[in-house]
Amino acid sequence: MVEIHGKLRDELLNREVFYSLREVQILTEQWRREYNQVRPHSSLGYRPPAPEAVKPALALAAVTT
Repeated sequence: MVEIHGKLRDELLNREVFYSLREVQILTEQWRREYNQVRPHSSLGYRPPAPEAVKPALALAAVTT
């Protein structure tokens, strides 16, 4: 948990000048999503820890018909 706090501070908080609380909320959420869903992690074999779920095309076809 300490590692993520350091990365958040180094990659976001120390590099930005925030002008509103809403701006902090939006940028932090964008960083969190990128960190948890896109960014590869070495401890996971350079795969993202929680990639977004993708619906199979077959399931989408059943929903739209």
